[in-house]
Amino acid sequence: MDVSFDQLRSMVIFAQVVEQGNFSAAAKHVGLSRAVVSYHIKKLETQLGIKLLNRSTRSIALTEAGEQYYQRCRSIAEQASAANQQIENLKSEAIGLLKITCPVNLGLQAVIPALNDFKKLHPKIELDVMLSDERINILQEGIDLAVRGAPLPDSGLQAIKLTSLQTCLCAAPAYLAKHGLPTSPADLSKHNWVIYKLTSGEIALRKGSRNYSIKVNGTISTNNAAARTVFVEGGHGLGRVPLYDAQPKILAGSLVRILEDYTLPNIDVYGVYPPGSASSKKLRLLLDFLLEYFRAYSN
Repeated sequence: MDVSFDQLRSMVIFAQVVEQGNFSAAAKHVGLSRAVVSYHIKKLETQLGIKLLNRSTRSIALTEAGEQYYQRCRSIAEQASAANQQIENLKSEAIGLLKITCPVNLGLQAVIPALNDFKKLHPKIELDVMLSDERINILQEGIDLAVRGAPLPDSGLQAIKLTSLQTCLCAAPAYLAKHGLPTSPADLSKHNWVIYKLTSGEIALRKGSRNYSIKVNGTISTNNAAARTVFVEGGHGLGRVPLYDAQPKILAGSLVRILEDYTLPNIDVYGVYPPGSASSKKLRLLLDFLLEYFRAYSN
């Protein structure tokens, strides 16, 4: 079956409807009205003679045929995007917008300083930076790069490891004076904890060849890493804190590191991006810069 230019356009629009989750969001993303987007989908289904989407007033769902067809349509859209990016890469200087998201505390402590230096090197690249501890749908939000403490579960996304960050167990001197200093992993479960809700309620430690997994509980929980550190510093319990956040406070005496002779798993930090985006010159420049920056940062 021959494919017309108009049908190719409908296929790209169909892929956007699936990725954006509804007709209105897709219309906004491609710069068309909702009615025009709906027209393209109906026309596509008529041309193919098969239903691609099950629609309701609030949501859409792919049919089995629609799922298979979407994979092909997405590939076409990615190839077209890659072609544009190849032309972009021929330009002598990288230009354009990069939309970036990262967790609040990691962003303020490490990513924003890196982007500050990157912007000085590439002044014609625009940066739109979103700091959030919530999981963001990269495709729906049009994000070029998400910096995360683990690969995102979204299928079809690509990831590159940027660095590994050390963590430590710590508490405020006032808390330890009142509740005592833990001297073994078994002591940890007897203490109150400030819980970071985006991680599990277990603390894993290692000493020599022995591994320990301790279930912990607390009266304060938060989804913000910076808030967790503030609560720990305020004497409300023990906490597992990234070393980059804890070290200045340990040196200042407002936090005390505990069980220093035990090691904790590092936090692996990844750059996550849509498939095919790595061929973009501006994104490739940023990824290479972040790899080098974090390599120096961790030394």
